[in-house]
Amino acid sequence: MTLAILIVVAAMLSLCLILWLSVSRNLAISKGTDLARQIEPIDVEAFRNLINPADDNYLRRRLPASDFRVVRRARLRAIAAYIQTAGRNAKVLVRIGETAIAAGDPRTIEAARQLVNEAVELRTNSTLVLAKVYIMIVWPMVGSIGAPLVDGYAHLSGSAMLLGRLQNPVAPLRVSVSRM
Repeated sequence: MTLAILIVVAAMLSLCLILWLSVSRNLAISKGTDLARQIEPIDVEAFRNLINPADDNYLRRRLPASDFRVVRRARLRAIAAYIQTAGRNAKVLVRIGETAIAAGDPRTIEAARQLVNEAVELRTNSTLVLAKVYIMIVWPMVGSIGAPLVDGYAHLSGSAMLLGRLQNPVAPLRVSVSRM
């Protein structure tokens, strides 16, 4: 009995290590290039639609269970891609904010500190939510993704644009795509 418990604990620790390694590698950014160009804008409204629980409930009611699992897994993989991009963007924005903190203008420094704080929080949340999404891919019938990550990204986008305008009013920094 004790051996079985030890094996289960070792398997869980191994799973956590694998998830941590895959998330940290996916969120890595390359060095030596222009940081602003490394940002991949996200369509926040499309992301918000993907995590909408009403859509999942509609699909759950309309599709047979096996078809729902296939569709749900595809949607979860798309959600994971959005979350990975948001995490990478947050990491880039932390670096941009840290660079801007070295500036002498008090408004720029305050905007940069706010950006760094929000980006660090979003990066942490994206790592946790991404782990949850990977678990949901294995068991697609349970759980839902909440909107706080998307709302946090939308707020971070506003902070990034504010800092971008303070640093360069002609070309503000964009981290989200707006639909027309």
